[in-house]
Amino acid sequence: MPTHQAPPAGPATTPPPKPRQGPRPLATHLTAAMAVLLNSQAGLPLLNGSSPIWRKELEPRCRQLRADLAGIDPEALKAAVERETRRRLDTLLTGLERYRRNPYQRDVADPPPVWTEGNSRLLDYSRPGAKGPVLLFVPSLVNRGYVLDLSARKSLVRWLAAGHDAKGAFRPLLLDWGTVGTVERGFDLTDYVAGRLARAVDATRDLMGRAPVLVGYCMGGTLAAAAAALRPEALSALVLLAAPWDFHADDPAAALRTAAVLPLVEPALTWLGELPVDMIQFLFAGLDPLLALRKFSRYAALDPDSQDAQDFVALEDWLNDGVPLAAAVARECLGGWYGRNDPAEGTWRVGGQAIDARAIRLPTLAIIPARDRIVPPGAARALIDAIPGGDRLEPHLGHIGMVVSAGAPDQVWAPLADWLRARLDHPRS
Repeated sequence: MPTHQAPPAGPATTPPPKPRQGPRPLATHLTAAMAVLLNSQAGLPLLNGSSPIWRKELEPRCRQLRADLAGIDPEALKAAVERETRRRLDTLLTGLERYRRNPYQRDVADPPPVWTEGNSRLLDYSRPGAKGPVLLFVPSLVNRGYVLDLSARKSLVRWLAAGHDAKGAFRPLLLDWGTVGTVERGFDLTDYVAGRLARAVDATRDLMGRAPVLVGYCMGGTLAAAAAALRPEALSALVLLAAPWDFHADDPAAALRTAAVLPLVEPALTWLGELPVDMIQFLFAGLDPLLALRKFSRYAALDPDSQDAQDFVALEDWLNDGVPLAAAVARECLGGWYGRNDPAEGTWRVGGQAIDARAIRLPTLAIIPARDRIVPPGAARALIDAIPGGDRLEPHLGHIGMVVSAGAPDQVWAPLADWLRARLDHPRS
């Protein structure tokens, strides 16, 4: 039984940070922002009555805009648009430069690993003497797991370990997948689910003396569901945080467009044995090409020493600290998940066994953020709909906001703790 204490929140003893690369890929974000802003001037001639409106749904707005601009000198309008374009570009670049120069470093240190395999580590956040339920957090393979331990102010795992009420503390552990090394480069999803995750579950049970609750976030939730279907006897419950399952539920065309990227990245997969971080980030950027323009423009207006600014930098650093995907995993996800929709179709196989969510009989909770754009709510609802007797919670938050936003403690953390205590004290038969 491990007895060490998770390190207190405080300055992490880490080397000086490398120069920030983000937002990644920088060229993509800059190109998208400049294309929209600089094209504003090119769109001015379309305001005359003879210009065709290719999107009929915009016709009422165009008519209103023409009415608003009636009597305005065209040259004065052109000059005003140019000034506003320059102002917005300057604001964006100011925000980017301030972010890249910000001295912030992550202000919490990882606890020592209690188990390692390859580049993966099992981090124990539980406090000495804690006897509460054991939780094993499973993050995505494409982002670092420390979003669940982002900073001293925003750490779901430390909050659960602290036991913020009389009902006591949990014993959370976090599976840090690590980056893709020589061993992991040859992995497929079976190697991760039936191999490394299964052994992490066994290590957790051996260390803690009881079967853990598996808590999967994003892609980690999909992997956790497969693990629960394969080895339910090794677990006490299952929690799914924004876990995708039906990749065609909300927008099949968008999923197929993502799958269509596979032939384009195949040369990188073949030569490198992995899907590089910037290629993955390029796919995420396609979900909202102007997100960087909006968020770095807002950041430019913040006091650099304010807590809001520090929170922004902490989260942005995590977003840009991605990891590559092993080639076989990338092929399974792009072709099998987004293309064929294997999980929802019941054709996803792990270790030769089809993964059937309907066979999961563990107490299960799905937390599905209603404002999620990375995992649309319908994609996550399909999984809990398939699990008999599963419970759900749909907070009005986004994909990342569900674990780190100001609303996360009240809308996600506390309800999760309440559900765990109720279900583990009174499990269903």
